[in-house]
Amino acid sequence: MSKKDLLLGNEAVARGLWEAGCRFVSSYPGTPSTEITESVAEYAEIDAEWAPNEKVALEAALGAAIAGVRSFCGMKHVGLNVAADPLFTASYTGVNAGLVIAVADDPGMHSSQNEQDSRHYARAAKLPMLEPSDSEECRAFAKLAYTLSEEYDTPVLLRLSTRVSHSRSITALEQRGEIAVRAYEKNLRKYVMMPAMARERHVLVEERTEKLRAWAESCDVNRAEYHDTSIGVICAGINYQYAKEALGSKASYYKLGCVYPLPEQALRDFCAVCKTVYVAEDLDDCIELHCRALGLNVRGKDVLPRLGEFSQGLLRKAILGETLPARALDLPLPARPPVLCPGCPHRSLFYVLKKLGVFVSGDIGCYTLGALQPLGMMDTCVCMGASVSALHGRNKALPEQAGKAVAVIGDSTFAHSGVTGLMNIAYNRSSSVVVILDNSITGMTGHQQNPTTGRTLQGDVTAAVDLEALCSAVGVQDVRVVDPYDMQATEAALRSALAKDAPAVVISRRPCVLLKEVKPKPPLRVNAACAGCKQCMRIGCPAITITEKTEPGAASIAARSKGKAQIDVTQCIGCGVCGQMCKFGAMEQPEGGRG
Repeated sequence: MSKKDLLLGNEAVARGLWEAGCRFVSSYPGTPSTEITESVAEYAEIDAEWAPNEKVALEAALGAAIAGVRSFCGMKHVGLNVAADPLFTASYTGVNAGLVIAVADDPGMHSSQNEQDSRHYARAAKLPMLEPSDSEECRAFAKLAYTLSEEYDTPVLLRLSTRVSHSRSITALEQRGEIAVRAYEKNLRKYVMMPAMARERHVLVEERTEKLRAWAESCDVNRAEYHDTSIGVICAGINYQYAKEALGSKASYYKLGCVYPLPEQALRDFCAVCKTVYVAEDLDDCIELHCRALGLNVRGKDVLPRLGEFSQGLLRKAILGETLPARALDLPLPARPPVLCPGCPHRSLFYVLKKLGVFVSGDIGCYTLGALQPLGMMDTCVCMGASVSALHGRNKALPEQAGKAVAVIGDSTFAHSGVTGLMNIAYNRSSSVVVILDNSITGMTGHQQNPTTGRTLQGDVTAAVDLEALCSAVGVQDVRVVDPYDMQATEAALRSALAKDAPAVVISRRPCVLLKEVKPKPPLRVNAACAGCKQCMRIGCPAITITEKTEPGAASIAARSKGKAQIDVTQCIGCGVCGQMCKFGAMEQPEGGRG
């Protein structure tokens, strides 16, 4: 009897990679895919690493596969955009040993800037794509992907979603299969994609797609489940689970484990048996359009939304017209928007920028929360690295406003795709000020190492990018470092940089307060000097609140303190920023010193 465990979908993918004999993994962290590579790093037989970005990660994994070892690359959906260049050409070159690429979509945009559907990449690049519906399938499909990759000489995409990646279910545990390294044979016509070779390989790609389409007709991962045939549901991934829970035996199901290429005759047969057939797919109508192209009369986006993720209740209402009774929680719960952590070094930096009244070209990271009130200091946020390039474009278009605009970008994001934007600023000579928010970690996705931290995925000491030297090397002469907790010095550095008619970089350096090695200071306290002016509230620190006001002349001490600032000692880390803002000296360190 095989062992079983309760695993996250991402953990199960990692287990499947290990069982399949994978030896090399290169990824870039991105929710909801991050835990795959973090879990892989726990297996000693696999050489796992974080790459600077998804393009580099995929190219490294492809190189390992061509060299002869099974390899893997993981990313979130927007990361696949970054990796698209090697992805499309890898479809032509094929592989030697197996190459599996996991992409985790985020319907509902729980942690993403868009809601794109990665199935379009499978069709566009003509690559097979598998989509598991639970953790056991995550494990099994990861192993199947290697079989397909080597049998059909192709990279294989494994599509996940937030709910599959971050849900737990029972998963079988099998032993690792030790796969021999495949011999590499020099083959220019296969691996060197000059136009003449690429034309020949395109022919093979089309032939491969037809073979995979034939496989999809009868493979085990695509199957019909018949119950009541008055309703049929074609579905894949998490929506298979939702449909089964919502409809039970009131419907029949065609479960797709391979979402590209899609079967044809199998779907015709299913639709011939069922009276009314629904296609339950969140985001785009990829399966529905395929069915309609086959002449099948199916329902889909006419009753189901194109936006957000589905749920059991949504499918039950759309298909059966039934709504289960729900119990309302009759409690006045306060809104809880996302917020920068107490003591976050980005908070004071954004406050200084607000004081300066500048336009802020923003980027992807936890610092994107600086866009929210009361700071409200981000004007744009598009994609990784766009802050730097977009600032250059703005300053070229409006050179007279260059002294009133900056770009902000995190250390990990700068290494990901900000360096080339800074190179562009220096090369094309725009008077642009780039602020690198160096918090010594990749914060938003859960504290992963990156090329600027000096640590590998496993925590081993390695070379660290010298940001000051790098910025100077690309041609920026004015590079300075500030501690964002020192608001006066930070303001002076920014004013000086903005006043110059030349490119400049200001590195705001202070480690993330959540790092284990960062030891917080004792929390501040509010003394009797507080005038209730609420100046300290302007930085939006969750540790600071204002008590409710009462009528003037109240007798009790408790009543007289109302309308004043108070500090939650369980949250305050003693950064002292609020003390620098208070003109009355009301914020004290425990020993009596001003914060």
